[in-house]
Amino acid sequence: MSGETRIRQIVRIDEELCTGCGACVSPCAEGAIAIVDGKAKVLRDELCDGAGFCLGVCPTGALTIETREAVPFDHAAAEEIVAEKQKTYIPQVCFRCGTDEDHASLLPVRQQGRSEWVCTRCLPALIHG
Repeated sequence: MSGETRIRQIVRIDEELCTGCGACVSPCAEGAIAIVDGKAKVLRDELCDGAGFCLGVCPTGALTIETREAVPFDHAAAEEIVAEKQKTYIPQVCFRCGTDEDHASLLPVRQQGRSEWVCTRCLPALIHG
């Protein structure tokens, strides 16, 4: 990838808030986030697509999206990592019914101070009680 940069959205991790729990690593399908020296880090800007699937699972709110100058997202590099991750893929499950993400769409949710996953079938009951 060339050294070109552009203004785009990218994940920012506040090291002071990060506990290193690793909850943000799995939702990042592109492999941009890893735990390094006990803290979550964006390893390579070009792997972060800025989608923010990692945000909702952070129990301390250490992850945010910022708009800044960065190298463009590299689809080819991300595809290689996604393919490698598929070899050790462990599906997330809905905390209410246990349905895994291979059988239903899951969304991150904060519930009583915990970051969890909920399926779209259970979400209305969670919202409306």
